[in-house]
Amino acid sequence: MRRRDFIRLAGAVAAIPAFSIARSQEAGRTRRIGILADDGIFRQRDIWPAFFEELSAGGYIEGTNLQVDRRGFGQQAALNTVATELVRARSDVIHAVGAPAAQAVQRATHNIPIVAVADDLVTSGLVASMSHPEGNVTGVAIFAFQLAVKRLELLHEALPNAKRIGMLADPDQTTMSDVLDLAARDLGNEIVLFTARSNEDVTDAIDTMKAKSIDAVNVLSSPRLWSIHSLILDRLSSHKLPSIWEWPQAAQDGALLAYGPRVEGVARQCARQIAKLLRGAKVADIPVEQPTEFVLAINLKIAKALGVAIPPTLLSRADEAIE
Repeated sequence: MRRRDFIRLAGAVAAIPAFSIARSQEAGRTRRIGILADDGIFRQRDIWPAFFEELSAGGYIEGTNLQVDRRGFGQQAALNTVATELVRARSDVIHAVGAPAAQAVQRATHNIPIVAVADDLVTSGLVASMSHPEGNVTGVAIFAFQLAVKRLELLHEALPNAKRIGMLADPDQTTMSDVLDLAARDLGNEIVLFTARSNEDVTDAIDTMKAKSIDAVNVLSSPRLWSIHSLILDRLSSHKLPSIWEWPQAAQDGALLAYGPRVEGVARQCARQIAKLLRGAKVADIPVEQPTEFVLAINLKIAKALGVAIPPTLLSRADEAIE
């Protein structure tokens, strides 16, 4: 064997133990993720089991090699403060639920990777491009604007005689009303906007809907509204107001209709992205994703209680018919 070949081989052999030790240290390292969401989101039973199961499948198990710093905010005014505190805790990755939460974290750091779930990460200014996100943000865009129009069409199909449609929105979502107004006019409907953020807002808004002879309600996708969706459904039920939501879980919980992605599916997508970042992937190499499954759910028990006859053509397209 020539001397230089022997030296090269000896060097490679010597490097093997060091490489193995480095791999072993990395495997044993505890990583840290932060989660920023509305307080009520942490109480949702359909999100977090799927999220942590997917992280576990990616090799990260809370309490073993993963620490999780959960930060909730009850008032919008506290959002920037809580986001700054979370950044100072030095997480490896931060998961932000909702555009306002993601924007608050992005204002607080340009270095820590952020995985956001929001209506549209481009129009909200979180990323420059879906396929090539720049900066430190990627995530899942649920495109709630487009789905809100689709839900309006489904509501009209289910309730063709409903003319005055209430739109229940988070105050940050009022820009969607122009889009829905145009779609409603094409269907011969009138949209009436109601906003709510607190429990008291919800009670007042739904009571006002009844007083203003609203026929049905399109509840827009919002982390805050979803965090109190049981309260909203109870209040709508007390006034016998049919509603349509984005998350299929709402139909199981008492809405007449729902159309959109499964919330647990979106949670899994976010968890997979987080696992990639923890393994060393760059944000720029993880495109913004969209949900891969859209579900039409119809609650036939609620339809019967409200005296609504679901058209057979609509029922035949349902992915879930709850009886």
